[in-house]
Amino acid sequence: MKFIDRLLVTRNLKFLSRKVVKKFSYLFIAFLIVLSGTIKVQAQEEPTGFIVDKIIGKVDNYIVLKSELDKAFQEYVSNGGSPSAETRCQFLAMLLRNKLMMAKAEIDSVVVGDSEVDANTSRRMEMILAQYGGSPVDLENKFGKTLEQIRLELRDQIREQMVVNEMQRHITKDIAVTPAEVRRFFSRIPKDSLPFFSAEAEVAQIVRIAKVSEAQKEVTRQELVAIRDRILNGEDFATLAKKYSADPSVTVNGGDMGFVGRGMMVPEFEAASFKLKPGEISMPIETMFGLHIVQLLERRGNEYHSRHILMSPSPSPEDLEDARKYLDSIRILIVEEKLTFEKAAKEYSDDVETKGNGGFFIDDDGGSRIAVDELDPVVFFAIDSMKVGGISSPLVYRTETGKEAVRILYYKSRVPPHQASLKDDWQRIQNATLNQKQNRALEKWFDKARKDVFISIDPAFDYCGILDD
Repeated sequence: MKFIDRLLVTRNLKFLSRKVVKKFSYLFIAFLIVLSGTIKVQAQEEPTGFIVDKIIGKVDNYIVLKSELDKAFQEYVSNGGSPSAETRCQFLAMLLRNKLMMAKAEIDSVVVGDSEVDANTSRRMEMILAQYGGSPVDLENKFGKTLEQIRLELRDQIREQMVVNEMQRHITKDIAVTPAEVRRFFSRIPKDSLPFFSAEAEVAQIVRIAKVSEAQKEVTRQELVAIRDRILNGEDFATLAKKYSADPSVTVNGGDMGFVGRGMMVPEFEAASFKLKPGEISMPIETMFGLHIVQLLERRGNEYHSRHILMSPSPSPEDLEDARKYLDSIRILIVEEKLTFEKAAKEYSDDVETKGNGGFFIDDDGGSRIAVDELDPVVFFAIDSMKVGGISSPLVYRTETGKEAVRILYYKSRVPPHQASLKDDWQRIQNATLNQKQNRALEKWFDKARKDVFISIDPAFDYCGILDD
């Protein structure tokens, strides 16, 4: 199979067999590679004979490591993919494709701005830290790297993927498909090869996060002030942190955040830390996570070592009732057809992920029909007792970030289990048609681009036939 076929073969698999192939994030795979500690090649072999890593592919000055392939392939398999030699070859081709894109980007002067890369890296670091309870120490201990090392290596991976995406956009930006092309694509699929889809539903939501009243926040502030006084009077910071802090990492670190550099913590926390003298404890400060008291332990230039105690004020029953009344008033406007659900979601919902879609949950292809077995179980059970077209009463729930909230659900439509058809699956078939057309454009580009760069692959992977004409 040709190089281009190897790396493009997976692009339409989701449409053809959703049960076999699950969508994965290359950027997430790349991050796992970074954290594995194998990305830096010191040598092909240490004096003792221990192999640190191995270069298995090269495109001009860009290399592909065996560890990269292993990590990407393992992530795919762990998500339910088939562990075949064919698939492993496809992943190697994908990694080589990215390096080819990088090499050609240099030649063609395709760049992404440093500010974009830095902003993307900061957002990604915030997400990663949040997964570890906001604790840099836990993250460093888990992967054996300093936070700055993780950030710099992650930045390189993010920059590469951004350049690759920019190259692909440049190559395929003017490609579109007509309805006739969609019908022609569908007609060429053998009837016995058409995929069978489970029941699907269109569900939207409008969310109101319960606003914690100032009175509730003041109660929490006074609790933190009392804890601060106890520390100043001689009680142990770590002991009190383990007893009172809402930071889940506190059980192992006693609230100690370790050394971090500028930009690693949320702005309010960082600002408070830099205002303190070593040993000093702040009065309560507020961040997106809640209220904290922060103690600065040490500062080294733009790095600082701090610890904290976090308390998250909970909304009172009155706060939740206010949120319920707010959504109930919006629901009445929708039911009376004075406002559409989609417009209300865009204007009033507190859920960032769904409000831009008119409140609708979307699948990986950007469609609003979701397989019912992929819906959040809470949402699934809520619509199970609703009629299609109905709007629920305000329902109390907890968001993924742990905030107490209220939402109303709109059960727009339901499609029973069915074999793929133009009538029921137009958007999905259209996406597959567009992918095929983009693939052809990429194939032409790759056939030409590979002649402009030097590509070599370890002989151990000759069986993949990646460089075959």
